[in-house]
Amino acid sequence: QAIADPTLAEMGKNLKEAMKMLEDSQRRTEEENGKKLVSGDIPGPLQGSGQDMVSILQLVQNLMHGDEDEEPQSPRIQNIGEQGHMALLGHSLGAYISTLDKEKLRKLTTRILSDTTLWLCRIFRYENGCAYFHEEEREGLAKICRLAIHSRYEDFVVDGFNVLYNKKPVIYLSAAARPGLGQYLCNQDVAFLEKLIKDDVERGRLPLLLVANAGTAAVGHTDKIGRLKELCEQYGIWLHVEGVNLATLALGYVSSSVLAATKCDSMTMTPGPWLGLPAVPAVTLYKHDDPALTLVAGLTSNKPADKLRALPLWLSLQYLGLDGIVERIKHACQLSQRLQESLKKVNYIKILVEDELSSPVVVFRFFRELPGSDPVFKAVPAPNMTPSAVGRERHSCDALNRWVRSAAACLPFQVPGHPCPTCW
Repeated sequence: QAIADPTLAEMGKNLKEAMKMLEDSQRRTEEENGKKLVSGDIPGPLQGSGQDMVSILQLVQNLMHGDEDEEPQSPRIQNIGEQGHMALLGHSLGAYISTLDKEKLRKLTTRILSDTTLWLCRIFRYENGCAYFHEEEREGLAKICRLAIHSRYEDFVVDGFNVLYNKKPVIYLSAAARPGLGQYLCNQDVAFLEKLIKDDVERGRLPLLLVANAGTAAVGHTDKIGRLKELCEQYGIWLHVEGVNLATLALGYVSSSVLAATKCDSMTMTPGPWLGLPAVPAVTLYKHDDPALTLVAGLTSNKPADKLRALPLWLSLQYLGLDGIVERIKHACQLSQRLQESLKKVNYIKILVEDELSSPVVVFRFFRELPGSDPVFKAVPAPNMTPSAVGRERHSCDALNRWVRSAAACLPFQVPGHPCPTCW
């Protein structure tokens, strides 16, 4: 109902407007105080309406080359080449592909996985194998261990680890294996290994898995894989092989010791370091007839995201082609041989491993030798050197070893230099 008195009507209108102004002012004050309170807990880059792309990339560049508050100084980023760009493209492309509808995604990921598996099996002479792609190099061995347990213990799915108490599984590793695998140590002597296996069987244990090496990155050692395979077949042991020498399976000539790895139950390969490809997964090739057990062990998956792990490698292998793959591996082996030949001519450099002719790994030590001393075990400063000169000598030796390691790291294969003994 309208107010008849115009004066009262005007007063009511003015009061309403005044109250609205006061309420709006109060609301704005509360909102500003709320923003200040919230922004105090939010890191700077997230405050406001966000950062533009250029600013974000500039921050990333500064973080890559030094402190984010400093200007980048003489960046030393490894040149990854076009094949590296192809591998990196795979990660971005994989994120985009994951947005496709389920049916298209299923078909595409299945094609990528099957293609990459077939190519790797053909290139590295592992016929009729399956493939598991993983980010961490040792993850494949862990899954293979689970598969071996499921295969040898029929009630493991139902009773779990309780079935292991009556017949404990045993895993055998070469004495030259990488540290950190939780090894059941055994000697490289195959006869001694066989004795260990017999002893374990007599004690009611179950020989489960044997991990052999085909060119360890530390010493370039290759186990007697052919003899180990015979031993594994005799006792029903799963044979797994890993090592840098597996890369040479792609070459025309392969030593018999490495070629024997093609008969193993599984092998883990690292095509990224072998081919100079960044951010590509490691691959574990294996042979097993029961798809249900491989699924339970985690070696196969129906998730498209898991299948897309192979995408960077799928793109890179197509880009390089067979000729490019073989040429890169051959070139890396030739570089290692040239490095070894050159180091033999340098004073104070001792080649520690020379009997592994097929290995692309070069192991050496920088030392100062006294007349009549054993250069492998004794490394001391030259005589008549003052303590200060000794310190400078040790510093120079350490600096040289660090430089050699950093320079060798650019090669597709690892060429480790041992630390200088004089640092002690």
